[in-house]
Amino acid sequence: MMISSAIWMTAHSKLFFLVVVVFHLLLCCVSVRVCVEGGGMRSWRWQFSRMMRLCLRWCRLCPKRGGRPSKPQRKLRELWSYWKLLLNSLYFNSLTNSDTCLDCVFEPVYWIVDNVTRWFGVVFVCLVIALTSSVLVIVYLCLLPVILNTYPLQWIVWHLTYGHWVLMMVLFHYYKATTTSPGHPPQVKSDTPSVSICKKCIVPKPARTHHCSICNTCILKMDHHCPWLNNCVGHFNHRYFFSFCLYMTMGCMYCSVSCKDMFIEAYNAVESYYQTPPPLFSFREKMVHKSVIFIWVLTSSVAVALGGLTLWHAILITLGETSVERHINKKEIRRLKEKGKVFRNPYHYGKINNWKVLFGVEETSHWLTRVLLPSSHAPHEDGLVWEFPKALTRRDPMTI
Repeated sequence: MMISSAIWMTAHSKLFFLVVVVFHLLLCCVSVRVCVEGGGMRSWRWQFSRMMRLCLRWCRLCPKRGGRPSKPQRKLRELWSYWKLLLNSLYFNSLTNSDTCLDCVFEPVYWIVDNVTRWFGVVFVCLVIALTSSVLVIVYLCLLPVILNTYPLQWIVWHLTYGHWVLMMVLFHYYKATTTSPGHPPQVKSDTPSVSICKKCIVPKPARTHHCSICNTCILKMDHHCPWLNNCVGHFNHRYFFSFCLYMTMGCMYCSVSCKDMFIEAYNAVESYYQTPPPLFSFREKMVHKSVIFIWVLTSSVAVALGGLTLWHAILITLGETSVERHINKKEIRRLKEKGKVFRNPYHYGKINNWKVLFGVEETSHWLTRVLLPSSHAPHEDGLVWEFPKALTRRDPMTI
């Protein structure tokens, strides 16, 4: 009753206001005629403006004088101002070309892709955690008891040592890769040398710095934006990202090879479910069979896919390049080749030295303490200035 009465009052109040507006319009028409015929104080333009303002105010399209516009009106005005500025910047810009116009046309598509990728990054991180946790549960509940009960002592020690070492490295590097900032150039004026100005951030860009449209900021030594980390891969977390890919591939290969025989037995057992009469398997045995098949298929698929990605990044690291620089350098190679010149990557310190720079290896013992064990040490340099590390020895000359 209260809702119906409120609706009734709202409808009748609007109807009453409409009657008042119509009555006022009639009076305004009469006053316009009087003003026109009798030369009154108010002009007919003022009266017409008054009538239109009353109509628009009733329709809630024109706010009261001195009043604050509603939220939808502010949004529409902001959107109109943005598009007006965009059109003016294109029309009155001497640097406008077909590529710039095409980028502006596809700007809504870029916006949708960037925001969807940013939102799906959280989903991908949750998916990585869920799948990794499911593999651990199956290993501890199904595979580990078989290893402890049937394998010799030396193989038990090997599986426990190697498996837990890989697990520790995977968890550590994934956590560090997702939580470590890739690095950003300073937003204030500084003496840091820069090679260009970012068109979106409007700040100087140091060497090897690129803008990430998903993070909406510039990244030092940007490699790519990884949705599985929900983070950019840059100067300060490149080592964590590659180490995670490497150890995750090693872990998946280890699980796939270790449970191959159990997978064949489980697959044959599942195929026998449809025999007549079916074999007598308990509910627990059926769950073990399906779990072993799941873990083998999952780890084998991830080992192949992630192994290919790891191999690709290993090639880039050997050449002293990132994923972004790979495309830039290929274009530069073709451009200089047409001029009869040869391009040399200025950040290629030598194949072995490139790996030392990535992992932060300065002494021989660092291969153990910084590569084969978890380490949170900072990388070489600060990502703003790139110079050859003094602790390393260059064997091949660098030419540009």
